[in-house]
Amino acid sequence: MHNDPRSISIQNYTYDLPYDRIAQYPLNERDASKLLVYRNGTIADHLFSDLSNHLQSGSLIVFNTTRVVRARLLMKRATGAQVEIFCTDASDTSKNFVRALDEKGKVNVIAFVGNSKKWNDTEILTSEFDGCVLSAKKLTPTSDQWNVELSWTPADLTFAEILDRAGKIPLPPYMHRDEESTDAEQYQTIFATQKGSVAAPTAGLHFTSKVVHSLLTKGIKSCAVTLHVGAGTFKPVKSERMSGHDMHREQVIVDRGIIDELIAHHGKGITAVGTTTLRTLESIYWFGRQLVLAPGQFRSSLFVGQWEPYEGGPDVPASVALTAVKDWMREYNHDNLVGFTQLLIAPGYKFRIVDALVTNFHQPQSTLLLLVAAFVGEDVRKIYEHALANNYRFLSYGDGSLLFRNQ
Repeated sequence: MHNDPRSISIQNYTYDLPYDRIAQYPLNERDASKLLVYRNGTIADHLFSDLSNHLQSGSLIVFNTTRVVRARLLMKRATGAQVEIFCTDASDTSKNFVRALDEKGKVNVIAFVGNSKKWNDTEILTSEFDGCVLSAKKLTPTSDQWNVELSWTPADLTFAEILDRAGKIPLPPYMHRDEESTDAEQYQTIFATQKGSVAAPTAGLHFTSKVVHSLLTKGIKSCAVTLHVGAGTFKPVKSERMSGHDMHREQVIVDRGIIDELIAHHGKGITAVGTTTLRTLESIYWFGRQLVLAPGQFRSSLFVGQWEPYEGGPDVPASVALTAVKDWMREYNHDNLVGFTQLLIAPGYKFRIVDALVTNFHQPQSTLLLLVAAFVGEDVRKIYEHALANNYRFLSYGDGSLLFRNQ
C-alpha cells in the first residue's frame, strides 16, 4: 500500500539536543510559549497565544481529554531500601489500564521496576500512608518490565484512589528531577477529564481558556477524543531497524459525535493537538477500513496493528471508512468507539484524516520524531535546526509548533 518503514534505521532520525535545551519547568503562562509555524516549506516564529491566527475559519481542531494518573509508587524493602514501581498497564491484555483503576483490594499491573535486581523474587514490598497499607509482589518479567501484584487495605478502595493517595506524577525520565507540588496541575492539560495516561499529551499543555475562546471566536470548531498515553511514548528505539521495534498498545475512546464532526470537516482542515490525537484520528480510518473490508466480523472492540498501513490491500477512501465506523456504531448501538492501536506512523505513511498538527519538539531517535518526519517530509531537519538555532525549548514542558502537512 505504501513504502514500508520496517527497513528504516533510527540512526537517520537523530540530532544533537543539548541538555540545557530540555525544559525542566513550564512557563508561568502556558500560552506564552513560542510557536513555530511550518507551512509550504516555510518557517515562521510566533507565540502560542496567536494560534487562532494560523487556522482557517470553518476548520476543526481536536483535543485529547486524557488525564495523567499518579502512576509512580515508592515502596520499601525490609532493609529500608526504596524500590520504584511505575505502573504502565494492566497485566491482563483483555482489560486495560482504565478498568484496572476501578479494581478494589488487588490488581495485577505491568510496571517498570527501579532497582529490580535488589528486589528478591519472594520478597513482599510495603508502603504505609493515610491509614492504608500497600503491598507489592513481583511476578514474571515481560520484555523490559515486570508483572506485579499490588494489594492493599482498606480493600474497598479502588486502585485509582490508592494511586491518588500514594502515587507520584510520572514526569518523563529526561527531566532528571522529582515531582514538585506545581507539577500536579501543570502536567495536566485544561482538557484532562478521563483518567488513564502515564504521560501527558504535552501539545495540549500550551492551551488556555483564552486560546480556546480565540479559536471559537474565529469560527474554528473543536471536539475531543481520548487516547490514554502509555509509557511506550518514552520507549527508545533500540533496534538497528524499525522492524525490530514493538510499538506500545494504547486505548482509544471516541464518542459517536466525533465521527460526525470528522465526516463534516474532511477536506476542510482537521488539526490534531498532539501526536496522540493524530494517532487516534488516523487509527479511526484504519478501524473503518477493517469494517469495509471485513463486514460483520467485528462487534465490540477494534485493533490496529503497527504494520497494518504498510501491508498492502485495497485502498479505501477516508470518507467511506469514516461512514463505515458511523454505521457500525449505530448498528451495534455503541455510543463510544473503543479500540486499541499500535499504529506506527513513519516516513512512507499516507495520512488520511489529519491536515495540521500542533506538537512539541521530540527526542532524537524516537517514534514521535518519525511521526513528524512522516508529516512534513525531509523538512523535519530544517524545522529542528531552526528551533535549535532560535532558542526554542524542547520536550514535554517546551515550546510548540504548528505543522501543516505537505500535500
